[in-house]
Amino acid sequence: MHTDTERCVRAVQSKDARFDGWVFTAVLTTRIYCRPSCPVVPPKPENMTFYPSAAACQQAGFRACKRCRPDASPGSPAWNQRADLVARAMRLIGDGIVDREGVPGLATRLGYSTRQIERQLLTELGAGPLALARAQRAQTARLLIETTPLPIAEIAFAAGFASIRTFNDTVREVFAQSPSELRARLPKRRAGGTADTPGVRAGGTPEVPVGDTPAAQAGGTPGALSLRLPFRAPLNPDNLFGHLAATAVPGVEEWRDGAYRRTLRLPYGHGIVGLTPKSDHIACRLTLSDLRDLPVAISRCRRMLDLDADPVAVDDQLRTDPLLTPLVDKAPGRRVPRTVDEAEFAVRAVLGQQVSTAAARTHAARLVTAHGEPVDDPEGGLTHLFPSAESLAALDPESLAMPRTRRTTFTTLVRQLADGALHLGVDSDWEEARARLLALPGFGPWTVDAIAMRALGDPDAFLATDLGIRRAAQELGLPSTPAALTARAAAWRPWRAYAVQYLWATDSHPINFLPV
Repeated sequence: MHTDTERCVRAVQSKDARFDGWVFTAVLTTRIYCRPSCPVVPPKPENMTFYPSAAACQQAGFRACKRCRPDASPGSPAWNQRADLVARAMRLIGDGIVDREGVPGLATRLGYSTRQIERQLLTELGAGPLALARAQRAQTARLLIETTPLPIAEIAFAAGFASIRTFNDTVREVFAQSPSELRARLPKRRAGGTADTPGVRAGGTPEVPVGDTPAAQAGGTPGALSLRLPFRAPLNPDNLFGHLAATAVPGVEEWRDGAYRRTLRLPYGHGIVGLTPKSDHIACRLTLSDLRDLPVAISRCRRMLDLDADPVAVDDQLRTDPLLTPLVDKAPGRRVPRTVDEAEFAVRAVLGQQVSTAAARTHAARLVTAHGEPVDDPEGGLTHLFPSAESLAALDPESLAMPRTRRTTFTTLVRQLADGALHLGVDSDWEEARARLLALPGFGPWTVDAIAMRALGDPDAFLATDLGIRRAAQELGLPSTPAALTARAAAWRPWRAYAVQYLWATDSHPINFLPV
């Protein structure tokens, strides 16, 4: 979009928030970059140039606007709509692969050379993987500086920086202020802050001199962090949180005091997150065993809640079908409830084959109690991480209380996940993953499409054989046989996974209602 100058100028002049994250406005006279909806007076068109990413703006020497905070825009929805190399690379960068494994690790996971990846990212985004990862670290750093009372030294390592010097230099370059100056700009707050914003003392913690070693670096156990996760409006929380709460596995997930809470298995340790829907953001409360996992935890929570979606584009497309229009108009902005762990969801999908939601939860809870890793949860009732594929693959198949055919399906899945023969992740090629899943015993279209929709994030996955979908189709006057319904749903592409949410919402099942 950034190459369509006329369209970009119109978005800036109308302060259209729908384009935030899609394109970034760089002002040539001030050397500042903004989001299209920036509240300041728009610059003259001849003084504007446009970039496809915050990293490209930073690489070109522009610093982030202090008013609109363009680096904190919701992510571009393009990366969750596509399964090509660039989209898969962006999802991996968001999941912290470059920080943990470097560009060679990114290339290995994608099966391309580092040169090919650099070239494609530069062509489409104006920045390479290192610059994109650096922009993500800078945004995480500012988020922590401005919303938590953490010492500056701990923030540097939590945001993914390898040294205090690099952290200080990057923050100064991107925001034209030092970390301590960013914190000093904050209004004075009472100690303890509010439920959404922890107390941050005006003036903050002094910037750590270069070369100092913080007493609590990556291995410490920090307290809970309270953050705000932005999204593109509208967002209907009913089916999103209703689905997560209704299918919650005891010990791993729970609905408590208006928040969906769950344990997280993360690269450096584990965590517990509480997510509460608000009118203009999702309140996120995170407790981590290792601060280095913060960017990844935020990225996975955003992905689980589908917060980078473009609901206006989705709903406009679905409204072209007159039979879907009333459903969309009644409750616009439905999201696809996804997952923080693709392998976990695949296992749970098998446990849920041909049984009720309650029975699937019971089966999963037994596995969690017997084979999950215990965790402490001082704020609620969570007790375990969901068992890893490796631990499940080591089980005696005869110990599993399930029919023989499903036992075969289960054991084949977890063994292939454990030995790497099957990989499910943010970098998965959707069609290749579908083919591999269909080759497993006991995997039919419903299970494969459910995994594609909720684990792999394919926005066009469609559960034509689902009984709830067929019943809703019949009530609406749509074709109810799988083949005929699939043919009719071609007009809903590439958003058929969202159509599934609207069709499911015609039923009175608890997944469609925000818990009370």
